[in-house]
Amino acid sequence: MTTLGTPLSPHATKVMLLGSGELGKEVLIALQRLGVETIAVDRYPNAPGQQVAHHARTITMSDPAQLRALIEAERPLLVVPEIEAIATPMLEELEAAGVVRVIPTARAARLTMDREGIRRLASETLGLPTSPYRFCDSMAELQAAIDGGIGCPCIVKPVMSSSGKGQSRLDGPADVAKAWDYAMAGGRVSRGRVIVEGFIDFDYEITLLTVRALGADGRVETQFCAPIGHVQVAGDYVESWQPHPMNAAALERAQAIARAVTDDLGGQGLFGVELFVKGDEVWFSEVSPRPHDTGMVTMITQWQNEFELHARAILGLPVDTALKCPGASAVIYGGVDAEGLVFDGIDAALRVPNSELRLFGKPESFAKRRMGVALVHDADVELARQRAKQAAACVKPRVP
Repeated sequence: MTTLGTPLSPHATKVMLLGSGELGKEVLIALQRLGVETIAVDRYPNAPGQQVAHHARTITMSDPAQLRALIEAERPLLVVPEIEAIATPMLEELEAAGVVRVIPTARAARLTMDREGIRRLASETLGLPTSPYRFCDSMAELQAAIDGGIGCPCIVKPVMSSSGKGQSRLDGPADVAKAWDYAMAGGRVSRGRVIVEGFIDFDYEITLLTVRALGADGRVETQFCAPIGHVQVAGDYVESWQPHPMNAAALERAQAIARAVTDDLGGQGLFGVELFVKGDEVWFSEVSPRPHDTGMVTMITQWQNEFELHARAILGLPVDTALKCPGASAVIYGGVDAEGLVFDGIDAALRVPNSELRLFGKPESFAKRRMGVALVHDADVELARQRAKQAAACVKPRVP
């Protein structure tokens, strides 16, 4: 039996999020609807999640001393990593000492914080199909890997980054130096190391949201949401839709791969598993042990969106992954580098049939920073995609 306390009381159920961007904000809201006391942590003040949480804390989360001090001071029941740039060895130490429970586990947080840990687990330990890859510590090693079998075209990524930062496609030898420099600039913490991946000629890529939650018998069960299709530009998602059509064989293989990797990572919560698909063939790409940016579409397509599923699963509550209606999402970019933007065209966007908006409240904008998302539901997925992009285009961020 799960018991939840009253926020701001001696018996409160306290949950700390490490990372409080737009995804963390929605997780915090879902937790608060269940009466959880929330602590939003980020590297800069007034992050979106900090604007709605009971408590806001600003630290360098990759600093082990700062992270330990904050967790020991707050004593949350759960620590929920929402970004990659965290001192995960300290989380493992605190979890082993019984100080806190990390979602889904401290080991999972460590393995998935960089592409090397999770790729080696998937390919070398679990034997899952992936693209060919090499890890490189210099531009010379990158060139050697390409010449030695990876070939072109190929994809170069920092071992740790988010939202496509530092990721580029190489089409020939002339691109190597540029790709290396771009990866070095885009990596979040672990500078100087990249993964280069051979190009897979896939038909489409999906996110398969996979939930590990307690069943009626108290054991962890795995459930899947309907596949989410998405379009990425330079590794950053710009639109997504649900459901994405898949044949039965491909869907079965996708679920088997997602189950294998999430079973190994363990714990409870929602995982965003990214996969490439061609015909009946499926390749593992990446996994995040938390809600996924492409999964924001579930705010309009599912009875319980990905944030509610994550909140319920980590608290030991039952979940429902059922689809409510097909739909789509489209990103709203800042367009400029400035602070304190205003947004015109909100009325026009919401006149698009079946539309909703989420403006994230980020205090600072960059030209390619996500500042919001447009959502549309419709029985016709293609129509929903068109209308989501139409609604997003109506929103005009500007400097006041």
